[in-house]
Amino acid sequence: MSASPPPMPGDAARFAAVDAPPRVRRLLGALLGLARQSLTAPLTLTVVELEHELLRDAERARNGQVQADLLAQARQIHPFSEGFSQRFLEQLAQAFAALFAPPGEAPARAEPVRAAMPTLTLVNDVDIDRDIVLVDIMRRELQRSANALQLLGQRMAVLAAAPALDAEHVPLGPSTLCAIVRRLGDEGGLELDAQLALYRSFERQVLERLGELLERANVLLGHEGVLPGLVYTPYLARSAATRRIVTQPGRTAGAAAAARPRATPVTSWNGANSSATRSWSAMMHDTLGGMAGPEPPVPAPTSGLPSASAANAATPPPLPSPSVDLAAPAMSALHQLLAGARGAIAPAGDAGNAGHTADVGSAGLATQAAAPGSAASAATQVRPVATAVPSATVDAVLMQLQTRIAHGAASHSMADLQAALLSQLRAEHGDDAALTVKDGDTLDLLGLLFQQIRHEQRPQSTTNDLVGRLQVPLARAALADPGFFVRDEHPARELLNTIAELSASGLQADDLDPQLVQKIERTVETVVEQYHDDPEVFAAAHDEVQQHLRAAAHKAELAERRHVEAARGKERLEVARQQATALIEHCCAQHQPPRFVQTLLRQAWADVLTLTQLRHGEDSALWEQRLQQTTRIADITSQAPGGEHAADDLLCAELEAAVLQIGCHQDEAHAIARRLSTPGGEDDSSSRTELTARLKARTRLGEQANGHDTRRLAPLARSALEEDCYRQLRTLPFGTWFEFVINQQGDLHRQRLSWYSLVTEHALFVNPRGQKVAEYTLDTLARLMALEQARIVTEDNGRLIDRAWQATLRTLRTLAGNRLGDPA
Repeated sequence: MSASPPPMPGDAARFAAVDAPPRVRRLLGALLGLARQSLTAPLTLTVVELEHELLRDAERARNGQVQADLLAQARQIHPFSEGFSQRFLEQLAQAFAALFAPPGEAPARAEPVRAAMPTLTLVNDVDIDRDIVLVDIMRRELQRSANALQLLGQRMAVLAAAPALDAEHVPLGPSTLCAIVRRLGDEGGLELDAQLALYRSFERQVLERLGELLERANVLLGHEGVLPGLVYTPYLARSAATRRIVTQPGRTAGAAAAARPRATPVTSWNGANSSATRSWSAMMHDTLGGMAGPEPPVPAPTSGLPSASAANAATPPPLPSPSVDLAAPAMSALHQLLAGARGAIAPAGDAGNAGHTADVGSAGLATQAAAPGSAASAATQVRPVATAVPSATVDAVLMQLQTRIAHGAASHSMADLQAALLSQLRAEHGDDAALTVKDGDTLDLLGLLFQQIRHEQRPQSTTNDLVGRLQVPLARAALADPGFFVRDEHPARELLNTIAELSASGLQADDLDPQLVQKIERTVETVVEQYHDDPEVFAAAHDEVQQHLRAAAHKAELAERRHVEAARGKERLEVARQQATALIEHCCAQHQPPRFVQTLLRQAWADVLTLTQLRHGEDSALWEQRLQQTTRIADITSQAPGGEHAADDLLCAELEAAVLQIGCHQDEAHAIARRLSTPGGEDDSSSRTELTARLKARTRLGEQANGHDTRRLAPLARSALEEDCYRQLRTLPFGTWFEFVINQQGDLHRQRLSWYSLVTEHALFVNPRGQKVAEYTLDTLARLMALEQARIVTEDNGRLIDRAWQATLRTLRTLAGNRLGDPA
């Protein structure tokens, strides 16, 4: 992701009075300019949608008075909307400036909205209603953007020379933004209904785009040298049992593996580790060691930033500027590595071909001759030196191949592409025509990279062809840019990684939205048609693909929310049922009513208590009435029948009305109420056998029609490894991705742990489209993890293209190790 454009002059001048170094004031202006660029349009749409929503509500009003009130509120929106975005950004600028004001002298700003405490206070109900809505909005956004807010809070603290900012105090955080919109609503004189509608519109138009703004702000500050390379890794405390496993001598290999520190799980919606991009130059230095030469000098950071803490001193230095030549030593090491690999593979009888330049694709490394200057070139040259074709001519031939693909020609492997390239060159320039060493090595490296990418892709995937169609434009880009393999975040590589991860091995055919695939296919076709030595084509295509992916992720998140809310409803139902069951069991143990009465209490009356607790809560008057009725039932039915105590007709009427609410028929509800309000539970007007049959046939509250039993069974004893997996599962963040083994061939299916309950032990899994695909208990999931049938996708795996490049370097190093005298 590129940095934002320079700030407007007005944005920089706004912070002229801030007591901070000039560079900090410039960065504040850049952040405000970034916010202006990202929020102006959504803020305008917020008030437009608010007015439309009020007009729609007025059309659906139940009576004329309500309609008149809504129309009056809609008329207030027009003067309120004038300058709304400017007033919002002005208060956002004050929030930035408040970070640098001395205590007690901070400019007036909107305080972060906090959850209303359930205490008796002299607060208007209007304020409570607004707090409830805003706190719920903030909670959702804080969960979605937790990582980005943590990173931005650290970086803003460095600018302000202060301790790290909490998520609630980050100026671009949802707490501050919600506080600003509430203050603007108060100042605009909007009524309660209009303000609540404003909050909902603000969430849809602004906060749902906030993640992108936070990410761009982090990228901007990172590029400016403010804690570059900073990542957020939440600390997961180990349990006492796990610590004992670590300190026990002679523990088993399984327990030792379980006790090792665990990497951070991947939670992003596309299931890829987009936040852990590794520097390719650093990977080459780590993998090639001394072959890559010394690391390039890093320019000293610009002065002007105040020192915040010792943690800032330990931060990695900023990335080298574009003026530092990273390509020369790294590409030299790669040329040496390829020459060593060819020399190690080539048969001894082919030493006479050492005078030829590289002229075959990576799939044919075993038949290639070493480049001049390598160890194999010492042999006596038998054949004349081949004619090296200039790079411009090679690019012209590749452009012809690209045109054919753009007009519908099938794409092939990189080896076939190199063979077609050489065939065309030799047809035009003679049989001795060959590629230069630089061009040949570049295409060989690309071939090896694509080979590793194919290993990680799902076979017979529709998106595999998209990767193949990008080969020619990527080959041209790599030949034109010497820093293709070492430049960090190269736009062509970023696009390749995004397309390749769509067909990752852990995805199934129905995991991708067909409309999303069609949009990305059109983007790839645009690259094939329009790329002509302009890297901005790749950058624009990558931004467009990311926009499609964000839209798909938002759609999937909405679908996931529905499943999560349904699962939380089941959890609330289970909690209410457990409370009702515990209450009835206590009552039966204390009063000992007849067994048939106990059956009625555990079934029909337990459903009544569960429904009351769900609808009205434990603090309601109706719940207190149900408790009194339960006690009254136990008192009456525990008395001997036929005595001086008569049936309680008033209680019978109350019980009948209550039992009717759980779906019982009138006669069935009357029979149950009569037996629960009569001494001994006797009633001559109904048959026990018939009533028992009706109770068994009736579907309990919350159960499916098949009579599913929701009672939790005690799990079997778990092994030490299973127990450790179980404890880990109970600490995982929502949204963690898992890979499940789905057959004996070891094929994987990637699923997202959307939600789990520590009460019911149920875990909900969805696919990348947000559709529910599975539901496990935590105990079952822990046993699958112990059997290695399920595993967590962690960030240490890196991105697909980073893994492919590391595998390419390891392969070359292994082949060239003995040839170059390397112990590896």
